[in-house]
Amino acid sequence: MKTTSAISRRLVLAGSAGLLAAPPILGRAAAATRGVTDTEIIIGTMTDLSGVTAVQGVNNANAMHMAFDDVNARGGIHGRKIRFIVEDNEYIVPKAVQAMNKLLNLDNIFFALGNGGTPHNDAVMPAMFEKNVPNVFPLTCARSMYEPFNRLKFGQFSSYYDQMRAGVKYFVEKRGKKVIGSMYQDTDFGRDVHAGVVAQLSAMGLKLAAETAHRPTDTDFNAAIDRQHDAKCDLVCMGTIVKDTTIILQTARKIGWKPDFCGQFASYSTAVAEAPGEPAEGFYSMAPALYRYPDDPEPKVKAFAEKYRKTFGIDVNYLGEAGYTAATFVVAVLEKAGRDLTLDSFISAMESMKDWRDIFGGPALSMSPTNHHASSVSFLSQVKGKRWAPVIEAPLSF
Repeated sequence: MKTTSAISRRLVLAGSAGLLAAPPILGRAAAATRGVTDTEIIIGTMTDLSGVTAVQGVNNANAMHMAFDDVNARGGIHGRKIRFIVEDNEYIVPKAVQAMNKLLNLDNIFFALGNGGTPHNDAVMPAMFEKNVPNVFPLTCARSMYEPFNRLKFGQFSSYYDQMRAGVKYFVEKRGKKVIGSMYQDTDFGRDVHAGVVAQLSAMGLKLAAETAHRPTDTDFNAAIDRQHDAKCDLVCMGTIVKDTTIILQTARKIGWKPDFCGQFASYSTAVAEAPGEPAEGFYSMAPALYRYPDDPEPKVKAFAEKYRKTFGIDVNYLGEAGYTAATFVVAVLEKAGRDLTLDSFISAMESMKDWRDIFGGPALSMSPTNHHASSVSFLSQVKGKRWAPVIEAPLSF
């Protein structure tokens, strides 16, 4: 079985290898559009392959690689193969800037797909937009991925803000929660989650009972848990990812404290559900879609999962499915844009996508010339026996 680090190296090497390939003969498309030649479309991403969120970035990039490899094996899109270049940002903002500078200035990418991390995307988008490079379906649910409107921004998921507003509304109205706390990373990502919690409480005439913020690398949450416990919170909303989510749940369990904890997209991970000792049993998360496990009976899902495992030596997680959705979506867009591929034809094709659906039964994705946010719905799941199970199949709203 390949380790995460081994897969990370493979992806980095794959990106570097692209630089050594002999450049194709340039045609009229290349003269008009960066990252497009008569035979090639260059797509890039910078994501976490070796840092604190590598379990997400590696799975996501793997699935995109697989989708593009399948397209290339069929002859490409309108006679062009996709060259997909992946760079490791290690979940560190300066590394993300460095990685994007390479993708923009050395690799000459047409657009970026699945860029990982909220502060990392926020840091690199100005440089991307200066060169007219679209940021497509980044691996974050932050509102800044589609707000304010920009013709080069395209968001895939319901926002952290919307997810938490819908989650808080559900727990207050359907589960009778009255004392709500918030634990979140003191980053753009965490503050976006926290803002959704506060906004929904305010809309319902409630006040936040306790608030604690931490750095992404923190590992001691005793004081933070004590504060939430002392406030007698019966629901704790979490702007956390994988490692900090797991440690927080372990810390609460050690003192025998069992309120409901609810996370969002970033904590909706098999790594959280399967953590040793089962600290996440009963943990909730909101997410833009529902994870379909590899043993799902749907033939297309099962075939995808089997091929993923055979290719990468690990089971696909929800972030992998999200990556495959993103990649197959842009393949449909590129096909729709036609042989005369330019930035304008690509954007027009993106904006014309209506009610597109993936193989996983996810929500319909739609965009328009005035809306670059593909979906705003979110779903509630809970960990039961180390697996994520939908609380209800229908999406929640606020």
